Amino acid sequence: MKYLPINPALFTNNRRRFAKAMKPNSIAIFPANPVFQENGDATYIYKPNSDVVWLSGIVQEKTMVILYPDNADANAKEVLVIQRPNELLEKWNGHLLRKDEATANSGIKNVQFVDSIESNLHLWMHHADTVYLNTNENDRLNTENPRTDLLFVHDFMQRYPLHHYDRAARIMKELRAVKTKEEIEIVKIAINITRKAFDRVLKFVKPGIMEHEVEAEITHEFIRNRATRHAYGCIIASGDRARVLHYVDNNQECKDGELLLMDFGAEYGNYNADLTRTIPVNGKFTKRQKEVYNACLAVHLYCASILKPGINYADYMNKVNVEMEKQLVKIGLISRTDIKNQDPANPVWRKYFYHGIGHHLGIDVHDLGTRNEPVKEGMLFTIEPGIYIEEERMGIRIENNYWLTKTGNVDLFKGIPITVEEIEAAMKK
Repeated sequence: MKYLPINPALFTNNRRRFAKAMKPNSIAIFPANPVFQENGDATYIYKPNSDVVWLSGIVQEKTMVILYPDNADANAKEVLVIQRPNELLEKWNGHLLRKDEATANSGIKNVQFVDSIESNLHLWMHHADTVYLNTNENDRLNTENPRTDLLFVHDFMQRYPLHHYDRAARIMKELRAVKTKEEIEIVKIAINITRKAFDRVLKFVKPGIMEHEVEAEITHEFIRNRATRHAYGCIIASGDRARVLHYVDNNQECKDGELLLMDFGAEYGNYNADLTRTIPVNGKFTKRQKEVYNACLAVHLYCASILKPGINYADYMNKVNVEMEKQLVKIGLISRTDIKNQDPANPVWRKYFYHGIGHHLGIDVHDLGTRNEPVKEGMLFTIEPGIYIEEERMGIRIENNYWLTKTGNVDLFKGIPITVEEIEAAMKK
């Protein structure tokens, strides 16, 4: 990994939090993601299972974390399973963790190899009453592809059909949604790298450059600052393309007079940043662009003013939608008559703001967390209102990341240009 070593106390604390939520005499088993084939004999770049990383910090295929807090063997209350080092394999693919290295990274003292874990796991299963198995229960999951997590669950339950089974994902959803200070410190590094990339492109953007050139500048700044990768597909959309929410072609010219929407974030230490800014390609907003931008910013700041522990997320979104409606009236996109005559199931503001106001952020860009319960201290959210106007070939979105505190929230991107005046001044430099 490009990033510097993470203090294993973070993962030790995460395991302690999960173990505390387990039923008496239960065992939890977390297998890592496999390597997925691409074409021919090629494979996709390895992306670890987020829960395995949250529990151990280990980013290596064939890893497994086993938690058994009530194990009669005091040395096997938590076990890390890794791939056995192989000289020939290492000549092709590079270094594999040794047991002492795995302990140093994870804080787990009992490290075993995957090819010798079967007999011990069999013994522990004979003594455990409840088994927690892990599946992907992210609310946004939507796939028709065969899922390896479900294959593991199916095979395991076939081997041990008389145990009581429970869902590790239910506990993970609660725990991972609330970030510790140690986690936020890593997020701040990812945010600082993202901030540097934004500063770089503010000085780079001008009429005539290509969207992919902007992406290249961002990538350069990420890698030189030890980011592992982009947190997600980098969106660099000039002009009317900014209305496409997941535009990733990034292959067109940025023209004079257009706005450039940039949605990107760095991944560092397996944690993610998520930033969106919309800037004028020529460094100067037109009167209309400024008007729409300020309306979007007003919604963003309103969100930040009410997002605090205790507010129900559904109520929060409803309040934000009312504010968006107010701002769209102000800039002439909808009227009071439109609102009066609207279909409540399809409000008129939806024509110009057709996505959610934000999401949980963390190890996953769209991280685990509630959408219909009161939000809690420690949660990390994006705030990202947008206004998209087809008839004006314009799209604007503004996004920062907010960590909830006891009395409100902290804007982790505070200090980087966000107002019209700040963006124009930074581009002028």
